Amino acid sequence: MSEQASASVVHKILDHVFPKAPDFFNLLGMQAGQVTHTVNLLVDFMGTNDHELAKQIKKDEHEADAIKIGNIHTLNEAFATPIDREDIYRAIMDLDEIVNFCKDMVNEMDVLGVEPDRYTYEMASSLREGVQALAAGFGMLGSTPAEAALAADTARKADRRVEKLYRKALAELFQGTDYLNMFKRREIYQHLARAADRMAHCANILHDIVVKIG
Repeated sequence: MSEQASASVVHKILDHVFPKAPDFFNLLGMQAGQVTHTVNLLVDFMGTNDHELAKQIKKDEHEADAIKIGNIHTLNEAFATPIDREDIYRAIMDLDEIVNFCKDMVNEMDVLGVEPDRYTYEMASSLREGVQALAAGFGMLGSTPAEAALAADTARKADRRVEKLYRKALAELFQGTDYLNMFKRREIYQHLARAADRMAHCANILHDIVVKIG
């Protein structure tokens, strides 16, 4: 057997014993892209109150769940990972939770008879800026991790904007006497704030990954 053939056999054996790690940077970037798609729909819904968009958000949740399950399966089956397994797992779950909050929000708006307002639109818009940054950040982890860290900072700033809008919305909401409307609308504001909190938590994970890579 020639040296080239022997080397090929050795490589095949090594690839079987030590399979190449999946591209988790790409997988997380794709999952974050799906989250961005859902949040884009949410912003459009908050701007139009188009119930067809609400239906699409609910459909997106099923697609996002399938991506989450696929990524977790890939993680469980991977012999090796380029970064800490726990970081990958937490990022997968946090990204999925953002979509879950979006779905729960439109469901409750339907059940409670709450329509979008200026604050739900502005909060959703800031959430979109944050998840867009996350998608970009996870996509850059394998090539330009320093820029991924900047994307994480952008996502955290978006979370702070949502928090400010949330406090402002509550201050304005609780000035009247329509208490039933107050509590209904507060529930919706809280869903947006929680989605942003989860986004910020995911941004922290992204930043932790960058630190560990460096």
